[in-house]
Amino acid sequence: MSFADSPASAQQLPARSRGVIGLLEENCTVCMLCARECPDWCIYIESHKEPTPAEPGAPPRRGGRQVRNALDRFAIDFSLCMYCGICIEVCPYDALFWSPEFSYAETDIRDLTHERGRLREWMWTVPPPPGHDPGAPLPKEVQAVYGPGGVPGADVSGS
Repeated sequence: MSFADSPASAQQLPARSRGVIGLLEENCTVCMLCARECPDWCIYIESHKEPTPAEPGAPPRRGGRQVRNALDRFAIDFSLCMYCGICIEVCPYDALFWSPEFSYAETDIRDLTHERGRLREWMWTVPPPPGHDPGAPLPKEVQAVYGPGGVPGADVSGS
């Protein structure tokens, strides 16, 4: 009896199961919170500073040119990762997500370090977030914009 025929393979994974971590590169600001909070130190980030382009017609900036961090390298070494999810939880910009994919075994341990291109590929397998419970109250942000009923055009002032 092979593993594919076993009862364990017939079971479905839970909807938000942990498998591999996906990177949404556009959201990453290179704040380094994920790498600093990782207890295994398995996240490697390299960046450089580049000037922020001035908006056309905007007055000159005080204090000289502003710069931003540009991502050069983002890698996760899954041979060290303990899949705790701290990196995903601390990311304030929603750049890291759990993917339910778990079959990414390699024959060489060096191939378990996934660079940003491979981490981006995992984003295709990230399921959409679950919907809101039908009886749950609307988030405060929605109420602030649309009013207590959550209907566009509703009176926000309450009068």
